Amino acid sequence: MNATFPSTPAAADAASARDAAAPDTPSPLRGALQYFATLAIALAALPGLTACADMSGIAPHAQMRDAASLGLAAPAAGAGAVAQKSFAEATLPTDWWLGFGDGQLDALIDRALATNPNLKLTEARIARAQAFIETARAADGPQLNGSLDVNRQLYSANGPYPPPLAGSVLNSGTARLSGSWEIDFFGKNRAALESALGSANAAQADAQAARLLLASNVARSYFQLARLKAQLGVAERTLAQRNETLRLVRDRVDAGLDTQLERRQSEGGLPEARQQIEAIQEQIALTRNALGALVGQPNAANALDFPALDAIHSIAIPGTLPADLLGRRPDVAAARWRVEAATQDVAVAKAQFYPNVNLTAFLGLSSIGLDRFAEAGSKEWGIGPAIRLPIFDSGRLRANLRGKAADVDAAVESYNAALLDAVHDAADQLASARSIDRQQAEQRHAQEAAEAAYDIARQRYQAGLGNYLNVLTAETAVLLQRRQAVDLEARRLDTQVALIRALGGGYAATTPGAAGAVATAAPAAATAAH
Repeated sequence: MNATFPSTPAAADAASARDAAAPDTPSPLRGALQYFATLAIALAALPGLTACADMSGIAPHAQMRDAASLGLAAPAAGAGAVAQKSFAEATLPTDWWLGFGDGQLDALIDRALATNPNLKLTEARIARAQAFIETARAADGPQLNGSLDVNRQLYSANGPYPPPLAGSVLNSGTARLSGSWEIDFFGKNRAALESALGSANAAQADAQAARLLLASNVARSYFQLARLKAQLGVAERTLAQRNETLRLVRDRVDAGLDTQLERRQSEGGLPEARQQIEAIQEQIALTRNALGALVGQPNAANALDFPALDAIHSIAIPGTLPADLLGRRPDVAAARWRVEAATQDVAVAKAQFYPNVNLTAFLGLSSIGLDRFAEAGSKEWGIGPAIRLPIFDSGRLRANLRGKAADVDAAVESYNAALLDAVHDAADQLASARSIDRQQAEQRHAQEAAEAAYDIARQRYQAGLGNYLNVLTAETAVLLQRRQAVDLEARRLDTQVALIRALGGGYAATTPGAAGAVATAAPAAATAAH
């Protein structure tokens, strides 16, 4: 064993000074152990840090209504349930308008669904909502970024840099790959994704509601044209009838059997009949314009043949409101999805109270002087977690959570309002459909009686056994009944379309827990929000 000792006391003192000044450089293994120990302590402290989150006293309060609270009980077994099942299967496909058996109507609705700007708008909203889903999903995955910085810099002579950097102009470069991954310990990213999914599902349900509304409006406008055609036929028949009556009155006046009073009374009916025809022609033009706007081609309705009311098939209607009515309505499903989205927004707001943990890493090259940029000594790297915890924010997070909770309450009440409107709408249309059937039966009897009375009045007047006032009175009753017959038949078709729309027009939720869960008694979203 060889040892070297300083030869003089001065040399010994110098060696001792060098040893004291030399830094205690840790080994790589020791540094790694210290790093992982510190990391473990930080992660172990996370549960304790969550105790600092103060969300007390902030929660949604609104409660979702269910089907039972609206009186939509399940149908009893028997004929009623069978009829209801038959209605649901046979008359409410998504292309329900085919049941009316009118090729012109089918073509108009198909064209409207393909070209209407409002439907294009809903499609754009769906695309935007789906983009939000992708954005939320991306936030839950790792991120990798590249950067390259090349600078020419004058270093301050009085700054922190020592010579020869101080006072010199040098080039510097940094090339770096940086990665990060937010660890979703408290479900913030997951809740944000669920919120985006809820908004996208609501947009899709809104699109189905818009599609249903457009198709029903086209059908109702088409049936309005059919009504006007029938009314035009009645008005033209009235004009012809009054011309015949005028000829009869003139013959009787020439024969000395009537006076000029009867003649003037008969002549006064002709301008009135022509005015009614002109008014109907105006309504026809306006209805054609409205139908053209719905279809997206202003002149498309001008080439249509007038549909006949009696040529349009009827669609069967249910005897009672379906128990799953709320699950059939796209507007109700959209409101339900908005509750889900708002509930998940509350979860996001709660997660912001907790620590945010990111794993970060970088690898690259950095040097002063580009001639040394690619040398091995220019490489650099780093890896580690970044933990951020809100400690004091002057109430910002609580205010944000309070706002999100209010959004849930608003969404729930909007949902409840949609439920009430849905039941009200369907019940009204169902009541009208039943009443129209009874009204038509009574009206047919009344028209038969009025037609018979008019024939008798004309025959008596022609034979000189009655006066012309009796003919006018009988004719007024006949015209009234003819108009009522047309109006009731048109109302029957219009009400069928309105009832189909009120029952959802064949809409069915395609996602588990969507509209099909609307009619259940458990308000899952509202419960989760609390």
